[in-house]
Amino acid sequence: MNVGHLYAVLAALLFGAYLVLYKRYFGTYPTMPYMVGVYGSALAWYLPIGVITWPDGRALAGTVTSPEALGALVAAALLTGVAVAVSLLAVNRGEVSYVAPLNKLVPLFVLPIEVLALGQHLGPLQVVGVLVATAGVYLANYHSGALLAPFRRALTYPPAQLALFGAALFGVVDVTKRVLLQELALPVPLVVWLGLLGILAVSLPLGRRRFDALPRRAYPGIVAMGLLVAVVNHTTALAFQTIPASVASPIINAQAVVAVVLGGLLLDEGAFPQRLAASVLAAVGVGLVALT
Repeated sequence: MNVGHLYAVLAALLFGAYLVLYKRYFGTYPTMPYMVGVYGSALAWYLPIGVITWPDGRALAGTVTSPEALGALVAAALLTGVAVAVSLLAVNRGEVSYVAPLNKLVPLFVLPIEVLALGQHLGPLQVVGVLVATAGVYLANYHSGALLAPFRRALTYPPAQLALFGAALFGVVDVTKRVLLQELALPVPLVVWLGLLGILAVSLPLGRRRFDALPRRAYPGIVAMGLLVAVVNHTTALAFQTIPASVASPIINAQAVVAVVLGGLLLDEGAFPQRLAASVLAAVGVGLVALT
């Protein structure tokens, strides 16, 4: 295991913990004002991190050398904002141990994008991975009744719809970030900082009108969550820069297992064994999808 794998594992642990902390301590607050506070804090926290980790010999001016690169950078930033908002709404409205496995099926959406846009070949193991991850979705939604009822619930239950939509958006974001960090070789701090700025730009127009809905006692916690977000985003970008995206993505999205375990232990959410099994199936499935 090299340093890139360690970055990806650390990102998964931190992301999973973040989801549970959000649900436990901030899940009752309006999502958009919360995002304004957290990502505004994250931008401030990340400024010294970005300065310290900026690569030697790279000037900010001239880093983005083409209109295409600039467009991809802005698109990734704004899409990240929408994806984060949708995913937090899913966690806010549903149980984290149910929502997380669905929201972390990101590689299942990355795969068809790469096949269609980048010409990636779909191998037998990837087909198996899709089937295994689909089984995880089925198990997460299974209660009793008709054979197709779990799929029907996943497509009609609002938190599940939001979680899957968020995963699809993150799929587009991950492919774009891969291009930015690998093909275009943009500095990690630039990609992370603009990603945080994009999330703030998406949440600010709606969140600023309801910011007074956040009690003052929540401010210190929100600032602390901003630090966690800054560290998580930097660690994730380092993983994507250091090892192939096809390896980093399934490790990072294993955060679903972390969220399910912590959600079951700390939030006392129901159906813990079933949801743990579903999250493990989803993680194994996305891992197989990512194999080349």
